[in-house]
Amino acid sequence: MALDIAIPEKKGLDLREKGKAADGAELASDRRLYMQMLAFSGCQHTHRIVETLEDSVIHGVLYEELNDPTGVGLLTFSEDANYFVDVVRPLVHRHPFSDLTFKPEFTLFGRTYTIGYETDLDEVLVERPIRHATHPDWPWAVWYPLRRSGRFEQLPREEQRAMLMEHGGIGMAYGRADHAHDIRLACHGFDVNDNDFIAGLMGKELYPLSMVVQHMRRTRQTSEFLEKLGPFFVGKAVWRRAT
Repeated sequence: MALDIAIPEKKGLDLREKGKAADGAELASDRRLYMQMLAFSGCQHTHRIVETLEDSVIHGVLYEELNDPTGVGLLTFSEDANYFVDVVRPLVHRHPFSDLTFKPEFTLFGRTYTIGYETDLDEVLVERPIRHATHPDWPWAVWYPLRRSGRFEQLPREEQRAMLMEHGGIGMAYGRADHAHDIRLACHGFDVNDNDFIAGLMGKELYPLSMVVQHMRRTRQTSEFLEKLGPFFVGKAVWRRAT
């Protein structure tokens, strides 16, 4: 017997990212940035990868990994999801990437998103993530996935919002002091391990990035409603291209 499931009409589905203008009017945008991290081991000569990237059309960041003395991570970004299959994939199939060992446990892929209160959607969805990732004064980076408990989604919206604001307040405090700056991505349905979000932290020095993670662990959201955090990719940028 077929189930009677109500399917909303196409005109009722609004997939745009939402914000709110200073006068309270709703803002909406179809723009969003996709970001991907691919990690490799066995790199003895990072300069050869840098030379390859310089000769390519790739936009992104190359990191030398802290916890693997031959590890590198390639962060790329685009507003077009096809870019990662049509441009990035062929690149990593060629020398010198083809000589390296791929580390799938560090693969990340996500999209920028809004929570409905942002006043400048282009800045939040596209411009700021690129600026943070490629900033020449913020070479250190920590990237990791996370998954929330299903119990979080069952909480009242105002209770969720209070916890998100607690997290946001910590991030803004570190940002104002120029200790750490973040990128937050949604990865629902993209992640092979069923993670929900990706966080990227970047800054001038490494230790404040660790302190952000430590500080976040004390919050209610992290201590009560996170099921999984990591693995953590820690690297220092040796090449960048924003546009």
